[in-house]
Amino acid sequence: MIGAGGLGGDSPTVLTFPGRDEPQVGFDRAELQRILDLYGRMVAAGEWRDYAMSFGKDAASFAAFRRTAERPTARIEKRPALRTKQGMWTLFGEGGQVLKRGHELAGVLAVLERKLLKIVED
Repeated sequence: MIGAGGLGGDSPTVLTFPGRDEPQVGFDRAELQRILDLYGRMVAAGEWRDYAMSFGKDAASFAAFRRTAERPTARIEKRPALRTKQGMWTLFGEGGQVLKRGHELAGVLAVLERKLLKIVED
């Protein structure tokens, strides 16, 4: 789980979950709230119907699906080791292509939020 180091540029702390021997990367409350808020709006727009989260020693990811049995429509990955390089946040598209990288979660999610605005305008 990630401790201090919310949406800003602070350096995150990787903690060991109870019952686990290795540290594991996760989302802090503010990050998860921001991601789930976008997920809720995408569900309301009919774009997403399911999600999955994965937590490992190097990265945490949130994948959103249009249908449960498909590949994820979008995947948001947090990789703290890259925070001083290209940014710890990455948005992947359905084919696995990198759509956006950044140091701020808000900037990475902006790509999906723009898509949501287009859906509402149509």
